Amino acid sequence: MSAAGTKDAAMQAFLSESLFDELPMGAALIGPDKRVRAVNKRFEDVFGVFRGRICHEALKQTYQPCLSCEADLCLTENQVRVSDEILVDRHGRDIQVSVYYKPIALEKGGKPDHVLILASKLTETKRWKREFDRLFEHVPCYISILDRDLNIVHANGKLERTFGRADGASCYKVYKGRNIPCTDCPAMQTFKDGKEHSSTQEGVTHDGELTRYVVTVSPLSWGPDGVDRVIEISTDVTELHRLEKEVLDNERLVAVGQTVAGLAHTIKNLLMGLEGGMYMVDSGLKKGDEARLERGWDMLQRNFEKTTSMVRDFLSFAKGRVPALVPLNPGDIIDEVIELYVDAAKRQGVKLEHGKTPLPEPASLDREGIEACLTNLLSNGIDAASVREGGGGVVTMSAFDRDGELVFEVKDNGIGMDADVKRRVFTTFFTTKGGEGTGLGLLTTRKIVQEHRGTIEVDTEPGQGSTFRIRLPRNELVKLEEEQQQRNEKAKQYR
Repeated sequence: MSAAGTKDAAMQAFLSESLFDELPMGAALIGPDKRVRAVNKRFEDVFGVFRGRICHEALKQTYQPCLSCEADLCLTENQVRVSDEILVDRHGRDIQVSVYYKPIALEKGGKPDHVLILASKLTETKRWKREFDRLFEHVPCYISILDRDLNIVHANGKLERTFGRADGASCYKVYKGRNIPCTDCPAMQTFKDGKEHSSTQEGVTHDGELTRYVVTVSPLSWGPDGVDRVIEISTDVTELHRLEKEVLDNERLVAVGQTVAGLAHTIKNLLMGLEGGMYMVDSGLKKGDEARLERGWDMLQRNFEKTTSMVRDFLSFAKGRVPALVPLNPGDIIDEVIELYVDAAKRQGVKLEHGKTPLPEPASLDREGIEACLTNLLSNGIDAASVREGGGGVVTMSAFDRDGELVFEVKDNGIGMDADVKRRVFTTFFTTKGGEGTGLGLLTTRKIVQEHRGTIEVDTEPGQGSTFRIRLPRNELVKLEEEQQQRNEKAKQYR
């Protein structure tokens, strides 16, 4: 076999053994002549097809060689190099990229004469970092990290806006204006036994207002003497009560507490998951560890999806709002929601149907709110029908008029619920999705329905499926519309 043939065979062996196409980022193999010998699909998606082209033509769309070529230095020094660079994508746009260069010897025992390039968008890395920072800084909870002396090492913006400057001060001073630790301090308990602790506390804001909050403390890091950092997540229960514009029964009050406790635990796990994923990706790039890169990237993707879902659901649940009513055709809303989910349902073996009942007359509804309710119910119905024994899952969504009410109905032939789950479904931190759910979907749905002055109910039997029914009295919708018009008229008077 010729030398060229041997080189080609060696290159193919390298590409096969290194799982080149499976790398979670753009990858290219650069020859000793600086020409692109091979690229993976992720590289092509960003930069286009540039096999056989000089690397600076492929990556920077210029005929001028780089003043300082990292690939040359990589081969000359025979060591890995990492740099942040401005490259040009296939559409001619500048993108910030972290580029990893590794010298490669295609033939066993030979001298490195090729360079493996891994290109990861800094915009992607920064996006993960922004989501991490956004979660820490803007999540609707007070978050602080404490050392063993109960001093606040780091606090988020919501805590400092409510209680004043916190970094470096003791938690009992910041939250309560005390000079000595609290006798029932959950943080001290966590430092002592390394376990998670929760309690309800009363504090004083920097404006002198009394506030009541649920606090959950979890171990964050360990040192030679045990836990040396804890993360403390607190949610203002008084604010939640003000946002709820109805009188809640005792079960609902318990549910809010459970929701807050569950949310605090979720936030702690997400923060640690994002931080761990970022560390894995960063160290994987620097060490050239492909397995570590893949694990880190997978951690980031999973925690990013959970983060955005949790923040969106909690903000929707927590914020108080008056429905923004516009005339809508209920049948059109159902068609739009089904269209969004039909492909996802099909992949889970579930068929979606629009009920054939006589379609109701148009009504004034909050489009965003009603769509959120129906997507929550449809998503839950798909999940239930997808695990139906024997397959054949079907979810039917209908809208009709009955006894002066506009009714939306979502019916599935899934696994159903027993009496205990049915009793708790709208009042607890409940999820049909296991570790993938936030537990706020049905609470949010109930809140939106109540904002429309309606009710929501469920008929269900184990093994027989479930039917969720939203009932909106039309006379109440008319009153809401009249009140909205009055508010608009008043607003015009003050312009």
